[in-house]
Amino acid sequence: QVQLVESGGGLVQAGGSLRLSCAASGLTFSTYYMGWFRQAPGKEREAVATISWSGDSTSYADSVKGRFTISRDNAKNTVYLQMNSLKPEDTAVYYCAAKIVGTLAYDYWGQGTQVTVSS
Repeated sequence: QVQLVESGGGLVQAGGSLRLSCAASGLTFSTYYMGWFRQAPGKEREAVATISWSGDSTSYADSVKGRFTISRDNAKNTVYLQMNSLKPEDTAVYYCAAKIVGTLAYDYWGQGTQVTVSS
């Protein structure tokens, strides 16, 4: 079955960096769009960054532009989220998700990894 497993979360001070990884299995990774989402307590889940199957097209939420970078390694079935200049408001559970090219909804989700940014 399809599995998405996130790692790399943790506690970091404001201004610091973290790199999240999401390892995928059970799917043809190179044919899936990938996304990173986050959900803070009491807030709705929001899209943080997305990347096309080839990696040549990316998009970011305005709140993270210039600070976060999404990338993928299709040979390793892994998508990454490099997070720099972290702010306390970035604190959330971060999820990776996969969707088939050409569809609107994400089909598969990871279990999430906690990111906590202290001030």
